Amino acid sequence: MVAVFGTAEYQARTEKAQRAMARHGLGAMLLTAEADVRYYTGYLTRFWESPSRPWFLIVPASGKPVAVIPSIGAALMGQTWLDDIRTWPAPHPGDDGVSLLADTLAEVTGGSGQIGLPHKLESQLRMPLADYADLQTRLPNHKFGTDHAITADLRQVKSEAEIAKIATACQIAAKAFADVPSIATVGTPLSQVFRDFQRLCLQHGADWVPYLAGGAGQSGYGDVISPASDAPLKDGDVLMLDTGLVHDGYFCDYDRNFAVGHASTTTKNAQVQLMEAAVAGREAAKPGATAHDVYAAMHAIVGGGDAGRLGHGLGMQLTEGLSLIDADHTVLQDGMVITLEPSVATVDDSLMVHEENIVIREGGAHVLSPWADLQLPVI
Repeated sequence: MVAVFGTAEYQARTEKAQRAMARHGLGAMLLTAEADVRYYTGYLTRFWESPSRPWFLIVPASGKPVAVIPSIGAALMGQTWLDDIRTWPAPHPGDDGVSLLADTLAEVTGGSGQIGLPHKLESQLRMPLADYADLQTRLPNHKFGTDHAITADLRQVKSEAEIAKIATACQIAAKAFADVPSIATVGTPLSQVFRDFQRLCLQHGADWVPYLAGGAGQSGYGDVISPASDAPLKDGDVLMLDTGLVHDGYFCDYDRNFAVGHASTTTKNAQVQLMEAAVAGREAAKPGATAHDVYAAMHAIVGGGDAGRLGHGLGMQLTEGLSLIDADHTVLQDGMVITLEPSVATVDDSLMVHEENIVIREGGAHVLSPWADLQLPVI
């Protein structure tokens, strides 16, 4: 089986979803996004990078999910735990799987009922709007609406198998971070550091590195999302690398700051402040607390900022689920994996950001990253 977990993992997820569907009166859920489809099937492929073809998964009220997918994906889907895989030769202008999808939905729901689709933040409908309208027209006895966040809620709380995958991704990144002194020194272009760091991640076991951000500057950096320039590192710069590498379909997402040549008093103090905030966030992150509580613990140390949030959920996607912001009152549960991401202003519109990955546990948050040093490392 191609999936990274055994059948029992996907069966348990499906049964949990179906119990929630019964409570909400849903006859089926229709999923079109990569992470949602993979959550119930284990269907892992980079082919989602091509936007030419839609992919559909139906979670019925009982029984296994049903895949309605382009024929090019049949062989791989056949290696998952599913046995009902219906295909069409895509792309097919005029009817790109819509009639097949409509017939399948009618069959699994008995000809009528409510069909739920993901609708909250981070959800998407990965099919043309015209095709979605056509689908509804073909099923006049069905009501299309919310999935009541069933899949999103399930995905927020990780199984032990999922946590182990994230932990491994974190360990791979840790090895790459440990090797940064071998690729970064005064005079090295930042763009070269980025390319070499991705190479290190792959050498240490990453499947791919879909996300790498960072920056460099004398008192920090201006932002944390810009592409790397060819500007050479200078003595006194702070270099930050933030990686979201993937292992078996699961992300890590944390960063490390390095002083190039020497660390100034400003950047040393900023590192200490960031680490104190991260510790406060870790201590606040426990079952029964809220995302707001963790945010408030870190905000009390680093103050405000323009980044918006001080952390987020993590798993099959780089960011998923809750946000550590003032307005998010999501209750933390054992098994949630989140990032702690405080930032602090330094000077001249620069900032420094620090990020760690933790899992919520009854006895206190468990660190996955592993935890950075209080002192800013010098390379």
